[in-house]
Amino acid sequence: MKISRSLLIVTALAACSALVSAKTKPNIVYILADDMGYGDVHCLNPERGRIATPHLDRLASEGMVFTDAHSSSSVCTPTRYSIMTGRYNWRSPLQKSVLWGYSKPLIESERLTVAAFLKQQGYNTAMIGKWHLGMVMPTTDGVLPNGRKPKKTTIDWKGEIKEGPHDRGFDYYFGIPASLDMAPYVWIENDRFVSAADNNAPQKPADGFEKDQVLPGIGRKTVDFIRQQDGSKPFFVYVPLTSPHTPIVPTDEWKGKSGLGSYGDFMMQTDHVIGEILKAVDDSKFAKNTLVIVTSDNGCSKAAKIDRLQAQGHYPSAHLRGSKADLWDGGHRVPFIVRWPEAVKAGTKSDQTICLTDLMATCADLTGASVPENAGEDSVSFAPALKGEPIVSTRKGVIHHSISGHFGYRQGKWKLLLARGSGGWSAPNEKGAAKAGRPVAQLYDMESDPGETKNLYASHPEVVASLLKQLETDVSRGRSTDGAPARNDVAEIELWKSGRN
Repeated sequence: MKISRSLLIVTALAACSALVSAKTKPNIVYILADDMGYGDVHCLNPERGRIATPHLDRLASEGMVFTDAHSSSSVCTPTRYSIMTGRYNWRSPLQKSVLWGYSKPLIESERLTVAAFLKQQGYNTAMIGKWHLGMVMPTTDGVLPNGRKPKKTTIDWKGEIKEGPHDRGFDYYFGIPASLDMAPYVWIENDRFVSAADNNAPQKPADGFEKDQVLPGIGRKTVDFIRQQDGSKPFFVYVPLTSPHTPIVPTDEWKGKSGLGSYGDFMMQTDHVIGEILKAVDDSKFAKNTLVIVTSDNGCSKAAKIDRLQAQGHYPSAHLRGSKADLWDGGHRVPFIVRWPEAVKAGTKSDQTICLTDLMATCADLTGASVPENAGEDSVSFAPALKGEPIVSTRKGVIHHSISGHFGYRQGKWKLLLARGSGGWSAPNEKGAAKAGRPVAQLYDMESDPGETKNLYASHPEVVASLLKQLETDVSRGRSTDGAPARNDVAEIELWKSGRN
């Protein structure tokens, strides 16, 4: 067959254009720590932080720190849903708490994820780590186990897993179904189990699965993936770590390193694993055009024995009130560090308020694409902030959500909490606050009172009314950004979980 010269020229130009396009789109490495508090990163909390985090500190010095970044929820599953979809978690059927290891998928098959979106833009997509968003596991009787600790299961360990990460936009997946404190304890690669667990003893790890080796295993797999990239195609790798979440299991080489107990040791190992991933990026030929983001799904858990840490001079929430599960900022203001040598000035800082829902819109901005009308309803691009410019947002504020489903709303310096207490695990919880006669809601000036110590709810009724109206609008419209009204997955969303009286 004879090929014309003109066709060869067109083909060559097309190939060249594709290569240029690939080079202009940044690679994206998104590392999500599990239960890492804002104050656990030393450079974010130099006066009240005692844990050494040299790799995170270096990342911050080489890039940009966002000081007012928030997870969409103060617990695990909901935040992961929002990262993947650009949509607030409480718009889904999950109105409080988290999923379990055998739970069905929370993300519907027709909903666009960040991974699927980037795949459409020509990216090679991978996820390595903890999913915790549900999947359909194969069973011998068609019945999935219920609850956190089922006594028996009927999993077909040689069967095909459906509606997991591999069916939600990821070309490659290696990781675990949920948290390391809930079964099954087994590795999954793409849509298959790597080994078999015991259906008669579901709490027993599968063959070859050791809990203290999961964190380093995630690190090694991520390094391998990065090293396999040749720069001809942009890639997105989502790396949800299992640390420093419970079980707090530092490996032998890290035990005793922090001088603060096992949590401090585990946090140091977390920093080390992040450092190994950074090294793989640094050693590549595409390091300058690789956007690395490190953040956390929520604040530090009380399982870290926060009181004991504070007695030793380490404050996991830094200057913030509360911790994981709470509506107070210690529950959801998270570390957010960005490095992109080609575009972000080293050693910079942004005080603009962002949310972890914002990944999808930001990826659209960075790739020159648009988010479809029926996706990313609560996502706003923070790309302008990377250049030191104001974020242009049609979203009026950021909505907060606690483990029990309590709502909060942040707009500028003002923060409204529709809860009497923490809305979570910290004292006073809702029952204790009600018994103590606390007001039905809280209002704080986050500029003058970031520790949320002075409740202004009674003295600023006009601010309360304005924030509440905007919150109600954002909820009822099915979206908080401009666009056609959307629908929530539940008919009615209860805003006042503790009542208004």
